[in-house]
Amino acid sequence: MKFDTPASRNPIDRLKVVGQPTARIDGPLKTTGTATYAYEQHNAAPGAAYGYIVGAGIAKGRIESIDVDRAKAAPGVLGIVTAANAGKLGVGAFYVARALAGPDVDHYHQAVAIVVAETFEQARAAAHLVRVRYARGEGSFDLEQARGKKPAQQPLQQKRFADTAVGDFDGAFAAAPVTLDATYTTPDHGHAMMEPHATIAAWHGDKLTLWTAIQLVSWGMRDVAKTLDIPKENIRIVSPYIGGGFGGKGSILADAVLAAVAAKQIGRPVKVTLQRALMFNNTTHRAATIQRIRIGAGNDGRITAIGHESWSGNLGNQPEFATAPTRMLYAGANRMTRLRVAHLDLPEANAMRAPGETPGMMALEIAMDEMAEKLGLDPVAFRILNDTLVDPEAPQRPFSKRQFVECLQTGAERFGWKARSARPAMRREGRWMIGMGVAAAIRGAPVAKSAASVRLDNRGTVIVETDMTDIGTGSYTIIAQTAAEMLGVGLDKVTVRLGDSTFPEGAGSGGQWGAASSTAGVYAACVKLREMIAQRLGMTSTDIEFIGGRVRAGGLSRPLLDAVAAGELVAQDFMEYGDLARRFAQQTFGAHFAEVAVDSATGEIRIRRMLAVCAAGRILNPLAARSQIIGGMTMGAGAALMEELVVDKRIGFFVNHDLASYEVPVHADIPHQEVIFLDEVDPTAGPLKAKGVGELGISGVPAAIANAVYNATGIRVRDYPVTLDKLLDRLPRQAT
Repeated sequence: MKFDTPASRNPIDRLKVVGQPTARIDGPLKTTGTATYAYEQHNAAPGAAYGYIVGAGIAKGRIESIDVDRAKAAPGVLGIVTAANAGKLGVGAFYVARALAGPDVDHYHQAVAIVVAETFEQARAAAHLVRVRYARGEGSFDLEQARGKKPAQQPLQQKRFADTAVGDFDGAFAAAPVTLDATYTTPDHGHAMMEPHATIAAWHGDKLTLWTAIQLVSWGMRDVAKTLDIPKENIRIVSPYIGGGFGGKGSILADAVLAAVAAKQIGRPVKVTLQRALMFNNTTHRAATIQRIRIGAGNDGRITAIGHESWSGNLGNQPEFATAPTRMLYAGANRMTRLRVAHLDLPEANAMRAPGETPGMMALEIAMDEMAEKLGLDPVAFRILNDTLVDPEAPQRPFSKRQFVECLQTGAERFGWKARSARPAMRREGRWMIGMGVAAAIRGAPVAKSAASVRLDNRGTVIVETDMTDIGTGSYTIIAQTAAEMLGVGLDKVTVRLGDSTFPEGAGSGGQWGAASSTAGVYAACVKLREMIAQRLGMTSTDIEFIGGRVRAGGLSRPLLDAVAAGELVAQDFMEYGDLARRFAQQTFGAHFAEVAVDSATGEIRIRRMLAVCAAGRILNPLAARSQIIGGMTMGAGAALMEELVVDKRIGFFVNHDLASYEVPVHADIPHQEVIFLDEVDPTAGPLKAKGVGELGISGVPAAIANAVYNATGIRVRDYPVTLDKLLDRLPRQAT
């Protein structure tokens, strides 16, 4: 099925199942411990041995020798894989980092060996006996220094990373009566998902099966084939449950590659999980940025010039797309964006929840507050004044839906924004200084081709299969809701099977495209199944309805089960898209509000309350969508106040590479969170008129909190995270 014209009324619009706040159907499995995550597929691969990865002890240089004799002689050891016996390993299309070092070392904790033994403890003990001699090389680990060495520009063929220019930015900025020119920095961030990267690999002849934690099964298939140089048809990936991904499990990483190589070597299944202390430097992370934002405006507050430049570092040539929100969010006739990437010998930087928008808005939305203050305008009013209903870079292209102003207005009213003091550091409650902050939210609403099969069996059960994954986002539930709505049955009559490459290829989880895309694929398959059912029942009316387990048309009503009296029916189809995304700017919008308290003596920051107002098309499941938004808000609080991968710039690694020292928010850090979804359907987005919400929840949150800290204290921090040491020497003097 092809979606190339805006959606009209269809069976989803009944909203008997879709759109209802439905509890996660996979919840009981997860709360009882019976959901089988990658490392727990014991029955699928009995007799699996255990692999333990040895990470490089340098960040840049060469391996001179590896002594594995003592490790090989250790109890239970079955084999040791190094570059010397692994065979040729390539790299996939998504990640650029090599899974196994040798002879060159590209970054700290890059795998140099995997030790395989009968038990995990034996593998771990033997791994400590591996001795590696290195020739340390000179590496580049400091973004500030590296960006001064003429970092490479992104290739122009990657259109979204190219420089942009509309009008005469330099001239308009120079002529503007009110200007801001400020630099902001964001640090490296780690995913820190609950489930570590884990894989079980088993070979059956030349056929490889991987039970692995991965967000996009089809990407994994492609990248396993490229890395191991084996036919794609010889690979199967199984990933039914995933304990968090946030972009860090987009495709295969060292655990999957080395499990496969080790299993081939020892002739039996091998299971590998990356120990937590290895994950931060071995896998991917969000890149640090240095961002310069310039805004010029007239005395009336209207933006006349806006420019955003961002520098980030990476092993390859992919930048953090921090300029993305500036390109779409505010009006302004004269515009400029530039992305630059410097080579750094740190672990690879790649996608992390709302890549681009998260760090970009950490800078942009502070700059908007600073500009509002210069103009003497309320921050909410300033944002509303500079709203636009068309793509600012292509005015002939309207937004498909844009309720940005409504998000701001609704949030301001609900949050009690009128009580905010326009002058900072004016509101006190005892020793606590109280402030409010606001920030916009924007995130793209892409869709991707997605397929599914839908089967109606002789018991009246609807079985849906697609290789779409559920990374804790509720895919099982919204897919079941879609099938139930289309076929007029209850959720108890729907079974959903996900995360297996033998199923039709779905969109995968990532980029905020999963929900809208995967349900559209299920919709397409259900349309085909409805046609098959109608044909078998002899119903050809155009007003056919599937309601309450019955099929009705032209005054006739038949039980759905009658359609399978002669045998079950199976339909498979996919949804692909025309040019609507080129004709319309498809985005999701929101507004975040935060109230904080800052201790006037110690600088301790406490978030008191948070509100998100979101406009993201039809909300398929308000309960699951709220969970996604508050999860994003929590991650945003971490980015604002505590999260930072600290780089040792002498030897090139993330020092705080465990959960004891990489600080993330806990329950005590997060107060009451409120989420409001505005009524919205977007017919250009797909047949369900829905968009994703998973990444909208974090976009803008850190800046809302940073702006609240400024409103409380009068201290502007442009260097994230906003920690008390950046406030202490500037806090108001205490009375003696």
